[in-house]
Amino acid sequence: MQQCFKNSEQLSTTTTTAVVQSNTTTHTLLKNTNALPLSRSKIILPAGSVKLHTSNIYPINAQVLTTMRQQLELKAYSQSTISTYLKEMSVFLQTIKGCKASEFTTQRIKDYLQYCYTALGLSENTLHSRINALKFYYEQVLKRERFFWEIPRPKKQLVLPKVLGEDELRRLFNAITYKKHKAILFTAYSAGLRVSEVINLQLKHIDRSRMQLFIERSKGKKDRYVGLSPVLLDILEKYYEDVQPKPVIYLFEGQQQGTRYQVRSAQKVFQIAKENAGIHKEVGFHSLRHSFATHLLEKGIDIRYIKDILGHFNIHTTERYLHVKKEKLVNIISPLDDLWEKEELDW
Repeated sequence: MQQCFKNSEQLSTTTTTAVVQSNTTTHTLLKNTNALPLSRSKIILPAGSVKLHTSNIYPINAQVLTTMRQQLELKAYSQSTISTYLKEMSVFLQTIKGCKASEFTTQRIKDYLQYCYTALGLSENTLHSRINALKFYYEQVLKRERFFWEIPRPKKQLVLPKVLGEDELRRLFNAITYKKHKAILFTAYSAGLRVSEVINLQLKHIDRSRMQLFIERSKGKKDRYVGLSPVLLDILEKYYEDVQPKPVIYLFEGQQQGTRYQVRSAQKVFQIAKENAGIHKEVGFHSLRHSFATHLLEKGIDIRYIKDILGHFNIHTTERYLHVKKEKLVNIISPLDDLWEKEELDW
């Protein structure tokens, strides 16, 4: 069996050399990398997944991604997770070249991760993603229980959420003139929704009688209810009256009826509004969700209720129903309503 990675002492020396000689593009971390020809087999990925460069994967590992994808799909992982895991695994396979992935030991995985962190300078978040992908392959595909038990994870940096103040939100919303775009941002801020949750909202998810929005199969495949503020309901009803053609399935549809509005399009709407409002903070669409939660906390709302509204609890599959009682949701006034009542927003 080929020895792809040197021992820890040699790896440390190699890594140090690679860091010092920053102009060096090839690391001497791998041995016997030219022993086998490259694989030209194509890996078929699910629709909408990240395109992978599989031409640099050697024949000895040609079936790894296919087998891994099958296992991910059988376990009903989301398309986003499948794409991420396959992308990270593809990078790993290209790095080890002619070495057989299934024969790697725990120590060799440690050497590889040390190389990623020290020589390549990968961030903690990227390393966590790669570890998750490798852990799935070795423990779920190859059935090596507790294979990653002794492999440490890098400590994640504590990154505080970026929040928009009331004045910044006022400028942001008023910088938009197109009703559909304005309704998208109002919806996100009013209920603290992720961008994916906003574009996945369907007309049937709006419950006027109970003043709630149903968030279906969100992150972690969890369902939940969030409060529908009176101001937002009025905005959405006016939006529906004005928009042409009328939405038939999704609340916010793309250029063709019945199709979802694109995530990137919603994010672009936010960025354009931010630029037009003269906001120079490094914030994105998700900052509307952070702002919603922060502003509720500042109003004295119990953090436990906010966590339920945001869907932050690790809910079991059977726990599909409302976590917060209806009366508690109704009593929580959306911060969007507070801005609206001050008559400083236009529609």
